[in-house]
Amino acid sequence: MFTNLGDAHSDGFSGVKQKIAEKFSLFDNCTVIVVNGLNAKQIPTKFRKKKLILIGKEKGSAIQIKKTSVESTSTKIELVHASKNYNLEIPFTDTASISNAITCFGVLLATGLEPEKYYSSFKELPSIALRLEIKNGINNCVLINDFYNSDLDSLKIALNYLNQQTRNSSKTVILSDIEQSGQSTKNLYKEISKLLKQYKINSLIGIGKNISANASAFTINKTFFENTNEFVGAINSNQIGINNSTILLKGARSFGFENISQLLQQKSHDTILEINLNKLTENINYYRSLIKPETQLMCMVKATGYGSGSAEIAKTLQHIGVNYLAVAYADEGVELRNAQINLPVMVMSPEEDSLEDIINFNLEPEIYSFRILELFCKQLQKSGNAEAYPVHIKIDTGMHRLGFEEKDFETLASTLLKYPQLKVKSIFSHLAGRDNSELDGFTNEQISVFEKACSVLKTKLGYGFIKHICNSGGITRFKNAHYDMVRLGIGMYGVGVNTEEQTKLQNVGALKTRISQIKNIKAGDTVGYNRNGKVIDDITIAVIPIGYADGFKRELGNGKFAVYINKIACKTIGNICMDMCMVDVTNINCKEGDEVIVFESFGQIHNLSVAMNTIPYEVLTSISGRVKRIYLQE
Repeated sequence: MFTNLGDAHSDGFSGVKQKIAEKFSLFDNCTVIVVNGLNAKQIPTKFRKKKLILIGKEKGSAIQIKKTSVESTSTKIELVHASKNYNLEIPFTDTASISNAITCFGVLLATGLEPEKYYSSFKELPSIALRLEIKNGINNCVLINDFYNSDLDSLKIALNYLNQQTRNSSKTVILSDIEQSGQSTKNLYKEISKLLKQYKINSLIGIGKNISANASAFTINKTFFENTNEFVGAINSNQIGINNSTILLKGARSFGFENISQLLQQKSHDTILEINLNKLTENINYYRSLIKPETQLMCMVKATGYGSGSAEIAKTLQHIGVNYLAVAYADEGVELRNAQINLPVMVMSPEEDSLEDIINFNLEPEIYSFRILELFCKQLQKSGNAEAYPVHIKIDTGMHRLGFEEKDFETLASTLLKYPQLKVKSIFSHLAGRDNSELDGFTNEQISVFEKACSVLKTKLGYGFIKHICNSGGITRFKNAHYDMVRLGIGMYGVGVNTEEQTKLQNVGALKTRISQIKNIKAGDTVGYNRNGKVIDDITIAVIPIGYADGFKRELGNGKFAVYINKIACKTIGNICMDMCMVDVTNINCKEGDEVIVFESFGQIHNLSVAMNTIPYEVLTSISGRVKRIYLQE
């Protein structure tokens, strides 16, 4: 399988022909070769005698690419082989994924399999990892770091990712010289200029002698520097400023773009929460494996995405094709819209003062009482909304939080019929004891009441709607109640309903800090407020910059919890302070500046929740907003 002919590592070859010949030497012992992106004349002569399955747009190709139609979160691909038409759909929009999917189609044909049988597999392909890092930047910017490699193909992938993650109207690319392209610099930078236009980049900052020498190739807003130090100096002296932009840092290793990243990222103390977006995606794929392909998926991003950051999480969820997002309050939904999230968003606790924002930002309210139903209809009349507005009806099946009770079903149906400006998008409820097998009888009663509500409303309203009752725990334990959609919350962040499920999930967040200072404490002295940290023998302590204002609660002091330094558990000593705490590092090989792990696994989150006398939900959502979030895609 010859996947493509990229631009990387072209130096050292006399031309494309020699590079192709060298690559094809890998196929000496192959009898069938699937080739994407080359025509017959480009294939070395001795390989033309083998069975070749050529993929391309040309009419002579064994598999002809007739059309690719890119939509918001998916791509439809029309192919022709042996006068037969094939239609694929994949949940990706980037060029690399489209090309890879077509190559896989060629392999199916080469191995004698029938591609039509695998249409659903193409449609449900999981996302794959990218080696990227997302950070909040200074001046209301967002940074996307991709300075591991620098070639034309990886630039295309990075630009595509920039478009997916853009939260600001402005997009800036900071690009170094591209090395080892094998092209003349003039042609190379002309091609890059076309790419930047194609991806609607607003500004380019070029760093390097070659890109600077070809400044005339670029027609967008542009600035050039001969080296990284020159650019850093311009930033530090305020000769150049970047504001309200999503910034892609794309540079060869030799340019040291990590220095630019340090300069542009939002300054914060040493305590950080690392969010691994690949693990988030893999957790979601696990839950997708438990539901039918037609069952929709709603993901909860309330409480700033369970502490992980709602906008960044939502960007990933939108990219991998979930169907719905849910937030607690309207202002969380407004934040998502401002971050250019266009998925449907359900607001679970709409308040009277927020109804105007809900309509203005195209959010979908949960209707849980007759009062909120009437208030929302009045607001719709004020806004002059002409079309039926989507709402979600909450049924109280025994949780006794928000929702219409069983005695309300008939009246609710009659009332909804009086408001043609509303369209019931979904009916849903919430399971109170989905993770406790002792409460399964009660859970089944809830499901029965829910089905009654759906039956009454469907009969009275005369149309269907989405039904959903299962949350993370219910997805695993109550497969008979998946209905049309399931809601995924803490499970996607790596917290399972039981021990068995926990083995299938990966922890998404890691809370880390660094040692600020190391001190030797004599026997008889004390550590911390109220002298609660009594020292019996001589010890060594490390002061670390995390305290109860960061979400590291006072209950964790005086030896009730241990952090990890160089993989060794180090117990707290004395009271937890607002901004820092002290841990015992006696006989541990460590120094100031060393990394400290508060948690990076589910087991450590569980231990932390036990020490705080709470649950993992509270641990994650209690992490302060001043703790810097860093987003990784490996």
